[in-house]
Amino acid sequence: MKLRNVLPGLFTIGALAIAAAGAAPGTKDTGKAVEKRISETFRGDLPEMRKRGFIRALVTYSKTDFFFDRKGLGGFQAALLQEWEKRLNKGARKESERIRIVYVPVPFDRLLPDLVAGKGDVAAALLTITPERERQVSFARGTGLRVAEIVVAGAKAPALKTLEDLSGKTVWVLRGGSYLDSLERLNRDLATRGKPPVIIHVADQHLLSEDLLELANNGVIDYTVVDDFKAGLWAGVLRHLKLYPKLTLRKATPVAWAIRKNNPKLLASLQEHVRLTRKGTMLGNLLFRQYYGNTRRLRNPTSEQARKRFEHLIGLFRKYGKRYGFDALALAAQGFQESGLNQSRKSPRGAIGIMQLLPSTARGKAVGIADIHKVENNIHAGAKYLAWLRDHYLAEPAIRAEDRFALALAAYNAGPAKLRKMRQLARRMGLDPNRWFGHVEVAAGLITGRETVRYVANIFKYYLAYRLMSGIDEQRAKTLGSLRDQEREG
Repeated sequence: MKLRNVLPGLFTIGALAIAAAGAAPGTKDTGKAVEKRISETFRGDLPEMRKRGFIRALVTYSKTDFFFDRKGLGGFQAALLQEWEKRLNKGARKESERIRIVYVPVPFDRLLPDLVAGKGDVAAALLTITPERERQVSFARGTGLRVAEIVVAGAKAPALKTLEDLSGKTVWVLRGGSYLDSLERLNRDLATRGKPPVIIHVADQHLLSEDLLELANNGVIDYTVVDDFKAGLWAGVLRHLKLYPKLTLRKATPVAWAIRKNNPKLLASLQEHVRLTRKGTMLGNLLFRQYYGNTRRLRNPTSEQARKRFEHLIGLFRKYGKRYGFDALALAAQGFQESGLNQSRKSPRGAIGIMQLLPSTARGKAVGIADIHKVENNIHAGAKYLAWLRDHYLAEPAIRAEDRFALALAAYNAGPAKLRKMRQLARRMGLDPNRWFGHVEVAAGLITGRETVRYVANIFKYYLAYRLMSGIDEQRAKTLGSLRDQEREG
């Protein structure tokens, strides 16, 4: 049985990472290669995307749109993208027929430029549809969502009665948003009346609207402009904000995802998705209420705990990644797939901790670590066991280092005996038993169903997201810290 004709469609996020890398995931070069492959210029339509097996969704990392929590990827945009992926794969019976959504976190101001440049395929954010933007991109209209841009004042800001009162005052706005155009339009109006303009301060690219609202709440800045629904949501958490819903710079305007022009088949798919998930549908209303309708989720420390847990554990992943030849973020991604980085997790089979190992496996000769109820021992045991699988079962010179890691992950999930059967079946099918993606992966789908295939693909999906978000997060933290320091010194 020959399956070579279906291999091009099996290019998952994991394949993307591995095929791009000229080195094993234990080196720094791998992460750079992954990012390079993802950001390669591509402007094809949906049929071409199906051939390469993935769609790149440009997203912004925030507490409402896209984030990690103990359940996995979360956020309004992530939920909608996951629903779209299900729809795109409806009727697909084989892994070779499936298409994946690849999440590419970027600063907000890069959403449209990167989309137009062919570095992403859809800008998954609630983007205000403006004439200026419509000249650049196409929008998947019909979301049923309309937003108004309103003024929000901070704790120390003088009260406002009209928009004219902003004359001569400093207003901070999101970089790349439609708010800048709205303020510039206000300034033209003020000029006709002989009034001083609004002093517009465009925020650092790594800050989001929620960051500006936090700075206003703490008295670091006086005024900002935000979409009304988002301002209303955060006002329930940031108690010192003052909203001016009647001071609108742009009245209720539709928002939508954006795609490149000249991608009609992709647009048609998105329009159908929008029709089924728009506000007013059961699913659309459910998701909107979940992420934007109340503040309970923002108050819930789960997301922040997940971030702190990652920051607390990354040192251990670095320590044992270096010892056993793995990228620390790749190990962290595996831990996230296994347990959500939750040491208290226990499986029905008795696997425990972050790396979900059986105590008997950890105590065995291959690992020799007794108490994996301790966090460090658990991570150590997981990394050591993964390395043992790689070195004991996958040491043949014919296996490239980049495939060795993926095959080791498959053995970790399904067991070395199942991996041996997968490789044997791949050989009988005319596939390469030394390559995971598009080869042994196909056989795995026939032996274990989608579990192991999804396991490996998810780890690379999380790995990529970790890499891209870590740089954005570091810059955001530095910028916020700098602004707070300036306020204290002032």
